[in-house]
Amino acid sequence: MIFKLCGALVVSLIFCVGFPRACAAQESDVPSGIQAGACCGKLSAEGEHILQLLNQSRVEELWLSGRHIDWETGEPDRPIGYVGPETKTHCSAYVAAMAKRLGVYVLRPPQHAQELLANAQTAWFGSAQGAASGWYEVRTPREAQSLANAGKLVVASFQAANPHRPGHIGIVRPDARRTLNEIRTDGVWMTQAGETNYLRVSERVAFAHHPGAWPDGVRYFAHDL
Repeated sequence: MIFKLCGALVVSLIFCVGFPRACAAQESDVPSGIQAGACCGKLSAEGEHILQLLNQSRVEELWLSGRHIDWETGEPDRPIGYVGPETKTHCSAYVAAMAKRLGVYVLRPPQHAQELLANAQTAWFGSAQGAASGWYEVRTPREAQSLANAGKLVVASFQAANPHRPGHIGIVRPDARRTLNEIRTDGVWMTQAGETNYLRVSERVAFAHHPGAWPDGVRYFAHDL
């Protein structure tokens, strides 16, 4: 019996060294009752404020794919049928616009063009410049959801391995009902612009157009308000 237990422990340690994100996502030390129930705290007043901002942003009507838009408002600023750069998707512009409304700086125009901005934002969050602007990395989706509920601005982002391919980014929605099992299966809830704009979408669906993103390629960053 001792040999079996030791063997199992060694296998578990090897797995966690090789796949730390997978081990963190399992949260095996959390009782099953907590996993089945809401995991990430009640919504603070600040969390409610962020949720209200997202709900009133009209993301499903603005920042639409295929149109050239004003990054701050999401309104089209070129005629229908306009073909040119910065017309594909606008996930990064939406995040930058919402952050500005909350008084938070995210890499944005004119410091960087809208083209391939999500890749640049993801790299910037983890840089010295991002840290100096108040951003810090969050280790797990559960922590990301907890911080969003507590009233931090939290983003989930992916930097494409090919610098000529678009990445993706969205805002973690405060949600006091999300459970650990749901987060493990489908990720956090997000609000995003993209191929399809969603007021509320699971992380799994949000990153579906980006191979290698969810779950192990997504990174989380937070900013205090």
